[in-house]
Amino acid sequence: MRKILVNISGASSCELGFLLLKYLQDKGEIFAIISDNAKISFTKENSEISINNFMDAIKQKFKLQNIVFLENDNISECVASGSFGIETTFITPCSINTLAKISCGICDNLITRSAAVALKERKKMILGVREMPYSSISLEQMTKLSYQGVIIAPPVMASYAKVQNLDELKKFIIGKWLDLADIKHELYKRWQ
Repeated sequence: MRKILVNISGASSCELGFLLLKYLQDKGEIFAIISDNAKISFTKENSEISINNFMDAIKQKFKLQNIVFLENDNISECVASGSFGIETTFITPCSINTLAKISCGICDNLITRSAAVALKERKKMILGVREMPYSSISLEQMTKLSYQGVIIAPPVMASYAKVQNLDELKKFIIGKWLDLADIKHELYKRWQ
């Protein structure tokens, strides 16, 4: 059974990361790390969820089951070692701060350590970098990581999917991320 890691860092649109978890939960052994800044970003954008009962509320809202949630400040968790065997690492959304740390090899938390593991093991890593516009520094960092095999996949729409509402747009973005990880789905209408 394939092992997949979803990291959710503190950028706008953290909901996409939780929806990705929802669609992945029956696709293998799924692990997740949520940064403190992701929790703050999500609660700012979704007033019905508070920091106090965050994990319980998230699990209920997105109907998340069979997912192993890991603490970002515990650098000794299983995903901190290449021998654990994570096949695909998502960072969705990926904040500019997290992008910068990964591109410089900084491993000061479990998210950045798991990214360093994916790089050194030459495993698939998909970054949903969330920012607009990108600075020259961020573009340089993304280019550097792309040369290392990292897939840079910002949450961007395409008109051919003919999305009719925001939920369909979210499914399209998540579907594109799943495509990059070779995970079958039927979340959006493909190019005809």
